[in-house]
Amino acid sequence: MSPLDARSTAAGCADRPVLRERGQREVFCGLTGIVWLHRKIQDAFFLVVGSRTCAHLIQSAAGVMIFAEPRFATAIIDDHDLAGLADANEELDRVVTQLLARRPEIKLLFLVGSCPSEVIKLDLSRAAERLSVAHQGRTRVLNYSGSGIETTFTQGEDACLAALVPTLGETQARELLIVGALADVVEDQFARLFGEMGAGPVRFMPARNAGEMPEVGPNTQMLLAQPFLAETARLLEKRGATRLPAPFPLGAEGTAAWLRAGAQAMGVAPERFEAAISAPRARAEAAVARRAERLRGKRVFFFPDSQLEIPIARFLARECGMIPTEVGAPYLHREHMAAELDLLPAEARLSEGQDLERQLDRCRAERPDITVCGLGLANPLEAEGLTTKWAIELVFTPIQGFEQAADLAELFVRPLDRRARLRV
Repeated sequence: MSPLDARSTAAGCADRPVLRERGQREVFCGLTGIVWLHRKIQDAFFLVVGSRTCAHLIQSAAGVMIFAEPRFATAIIDDHDLAGLADANEELDRVVTQLLARRPEIKLLFLVGSCPSEVIKLDLSRAAERLSVAHQGRTRVLNYSGSGIETTFTQGEDACLAALVPTLGETQARELLIVGALADVVEDQFARLFGEMGAGPVRFMPARNAGEMPEVGPNTQMLLAQPFLAETARLLEKRGATRLPAPFPLGAEGTAAWLRAGAQAMGVAPERFEAAISAPRARAEAAVARRAERLRGKRVFFFPDSQLEIPIARFLARECGMIPTEVGAPYLHREHMAAELDLLPAEARLSEGQDLERQLDRCRAERPDITVCGLGLANPLEAEGLTTKWAIELVFTPIQGFEQAADLAELFVRPLDRRARLRV
């Protein structure tokens, strides 16, 4: 069979064909998720069990923090560990004990696996259990894999939140659970809107502190705030939660539909819902429309990177008038993306996975106005005269919700303005 295989999506997705690609990929590894997760859970610490390369990656991605002690570090697997000259478990216990003695405020410690720790078969799940017992009553120790061998970088968050699910308490209460790490300002906006429409109680996962994690049960109504949480959603559904199908909260249209799904599940009257969102939605639509003047009619090409590609392409097409020529995603979760796919223009080509050389050939042939890609591709494509947008910036920047809709559009205006200035 050819590496380029036409598939169809599930029912409810307009049966659109999908190019399924398997080949060379260009992505970050899941360790990158620590960059935003360590800021979200304020009394947690992320200890990467990996190599010096892992340490350099995290430090480079997070920037140099001079005025604050970061909540991440790397337990270096060195030559004597790889050669079996030291007991890796004893070494890990020693590092964790030193860390907790120095940082007594840590309430939740994640042991994060990496390619090196997986290669030497270091069992971090057993290590986490052992360390949780050793530090019981003070710090809970969990583990997840951030290895980049088979994943894309946003799956680091999925693995982290999935590790939290078994630790969540039980509840029979009917509550709305928002799943996915959001910037605090976005979380506060959503909490205020749901409060105004009377859709509470509303819980967020992850919470800002380890002791405030939500409970879950058969009456939990779950809204995914991020499209890359497949394993977390599966485990929450196994605990009894009901996933609410909806587009993701990007742009005025997507945010309104996402909020409506939560409001309907919590029994909010339509008129109260409209009263709560009408003003912020109108502001978002007006602000996006001003940016759309610069974007309308421009063609955009997405390389697979963050799994945000489909919702962002939908926003750019429907609210900004752009033309998605190809929308590549590392993995297409048809059930979670059903509402998005129904809104995506039929002419947009969808691809799942990546065969890098083939996709580069298609991009070069189409010469789009903006190419959304990873850092490793951006500079070479810019040198070829293509205007690029760093995909990772779409993850690091708050883009969800009404108040951030114009900021999302602005992220695509900037590369066009930069290219125009360079021509002068």
